[in-house]
This record gives sequence, C-alpha cells and structure tokens, in this order.
Amino acid sequence: MLERARRLFASLALGAVTAIAPAAATSAQAQIPYTELSASEPKYAAIVVDATSGEVLYAKRADSPRYPASITKVMTLYLAFEALAAGRIKLDDPVVVSPRAAAQAPTKLGLKAGESLTVEQAMLSLATKSANDIAVALAETLGGTESRFAAMMTLRARELGMTQTRFVNASGLPDSRQISTARDLAILSRAVMRDYPQYYDLFSTRNFTFRGTSMRNHNGMLNSVPGVDGIKTGYTNASGYNIAVSAVRDNRRLITVVLGAPSTAARNQNAEQLLLTGFDVMNRRSRGELITVAQTIFEPEPMNAISRPSYQQGDSDVQLTSAPAPAAARPPAQGAARSGNWIVQVGAFKSKADATEQLGFVTKRFGAHFAGAKRLPPDKQGGTYRARFTGFTEASAKQACSAMKAKRLDCMVVRPG
Repeated sequence: MLERARRLFASLALGAVTAIAPAAATSAQAQIPYTELSASEPKYAAIVVDATSGEVLYAKRADSPRYPASITKVMTLYLAFEALAAGRIKLDDPVVVSPRAAAQAPTKLGLKAGESLTVEQAMLSLATKSANDIAVALAETLGGTESRFAAMMTLRARELGMTQTRFVNASGLPDSRQISTARDLAILSRAVMRDYPQYYDLFSTRNFTFRGTSMRNHNGMLNSVPGVDGIKTGYTNASGYNIAVSAVRDNRRLITVVLGAPSTAARNQNAEQLLLTGFDVMNRRSRGELITVAQTIFEPEPMNAISRPSYQQGDSDVQLTSAPAPAAARPPAQGAARSGNWIVQVGAFKSKADATEQLGFVTKRFGAHFAGAKRLPPDKQGGTYRARFTGFTEASAKQACSAMKAKRLDCMVVRPG
C-alpha cells in the first residue's frame, strides 16, 4: 500500500519552489466566512512542508477553511512558551481551575473548581491528554479570560502569517467561528519549533502521569512511525480526524498537516505516506535531481461534508456518542457472502491498533457490503498489519471493494487458498 502511495505521490516534474506563505491575499480573500462553512465543501485537506526552508512539497485544499479541533492547543501552548521565555510565568507557577474551566466537555483531566496544577503539568496535559478544562484554565491564567486569550491567539496568528485563522477558544471545542487552514497550521507548527525549540520536545511526550494516573498521548504516530516527534491531533464531529505531525530523517525535517480524515487509522496512514514520499523527494534532491512534487497522490476522499458542529461531543481522538442513523436511512443489507471464503483486505498499517480500528470503520461505513463477513485478527506481514474480512463469494468481494474504491479508499480482493 505504501509502495503504491509512493508511486502515485512521486509523480515528479521540474518546477519552481512553492513558499509556505500564499500569495498576498486580496481584501476579499481575507474575509473568511467565520459563521459557517459550506455544507458542500469536503473536509479533507493536507499539506507537506520542509520545516527548514518553508517550501511546500505538496498541498491539497491547503487554503480552504477548516475546523482545527484540538490542534488549536498548539497556539495555546505557543503563547504559554512565549510567556515562559519572557519570564512572565514559571514552570512551577500554579494554574487554578475556575468553575468555567471545570465545566468544559471531555477530553479533560476532571479537576474541580478551585483545584490547581503547575504550569508544567498544564502544558503536559494539553500536549498528551488534550485536556480541554486545563486549556481554559491556562488561557485564563495567561489572558485573564478565555475570550481575551483567544483574541491574543488570533493576533499572534496574524503576526505569524496565519492569515486565514481565527480563534475564539483555547481548546478547539466546537465553535463554527473557529477556523483555520492546513497551510496556517503548518505555519504554526513551524513557528513553534523555530521560536521555542527549548520547549518543542513537550510534543514528543508519550505518557503523562498526573496524580497516579498515566495518560497516553493521542498521537499514535509517535510510537508507530520512526522519526516522528510531534505535534498534535484533534477530532470533533464537524472537523473529522486531524493531525499536525513532524518527523526527522537524515537531518531533514518535514511538517505534514492532514485535516478531515474519516478515521484515526486513515489519517495516520495518509500522514505517514505523505511523510515517506516527502523524505524520498528530499533525498533525491540531495543527489542532484532538480525536482518538485506534482499534485497527484493517493489520498482518502472525504466521507462527509463539513457542517455546523454539534455540541454533543468532546474533542479528542476518540469519538464520543453519536446517534445512529434512522433505520430508513440505512442501505439495505446486500448479504456479503455468507458461504464463500474469498478475502477482502481493507488496508495495511504500521500498528495493530490502527488495523483493528480500520476494521471497525469499514464495518460501520460499508455495513451493507460487509454484512455477514467475518473480521480476521490483524496479522503482521512485511512490517505491516493487514486488516481483512473473510466469508465472501467472489462477486460479493468485488462488490465490496468497488464500494470502497468509489470513495478512494484502498481495498484488495484476495482469492482463497
């Protein structure tokens, strides 16, 4: 699968370098529709940037408005780093949780109003647990109120060149006015590591222990992809699955932003493919090839359109409750082979957890085509874990794969034996 991605992505052509900052926006372009995104606009957007030069190696809808979700907390942390560097706060200063902070939706640490933690603990909770209650508490510590802090965030975004971004909260919880773009989030990611390298390793923290409870970083790519050392994930129903990720190989660093993926597994796989091919391009350049990347690459087609966000979910990599579709809206079951032994492979992933999640995603999204099929336990082959179903006839296997490929998702029919 990755080899296929490399072939598709490495459609290379001679050309000029593209800078991370877009051409100067006109006054009309600067007017962002903060109130609501078009219901017809797909969620998916992506960009790959050379962290050193700022050159854009790949961009797909990089300037289209998107909901940043918890990637918002990178800007919250940027302002905290700024305050630390200026001596306005110290790592062991207290951050007191207000009633408003304590009332935030999950994901959160769950501190009660009046309780406190240190600035260092607060920053770790944002980078790993993506704690919304602590994001608000830290914002109130630095800005007095969250709304004032959000204005500070937007001002700093403009100064960094994030011309299409507006913040109205410090957490990334759903608000239709809170808008950014893949390009702007790449600018922010680059600014963090450029301006505050002494604090950047915060984003590579794999586990954070607070009051005896160990919390794992939501960014699973830290554990599954060599060279990855940050930065931040995010999820809401409206945004889809987002990630800003950075990796280093052979003393070269890339930043990749993927927004609006249909699942954590699809997001991580797409981000890894973008990184792998970006590094391949840079290696070829180091050998003297004058190349740039054409905008043709395998990428998951977005499954839904952006809509006004629901306030019934939190902001993490784990989707909270969502109401099932009415029975009348579900497609009728097509009886994916109940007596066959053909196999349908729906992906290959670096981690077993991602393969397992993909099985669940496919079952939920393409249930009509996989009804009656049996999930096979993810097995490792050639360094990746295969996500597969069995129990198909040849015809039903091909029909199921066709349904997935129509959404530009990887699928492969495997003959029995």
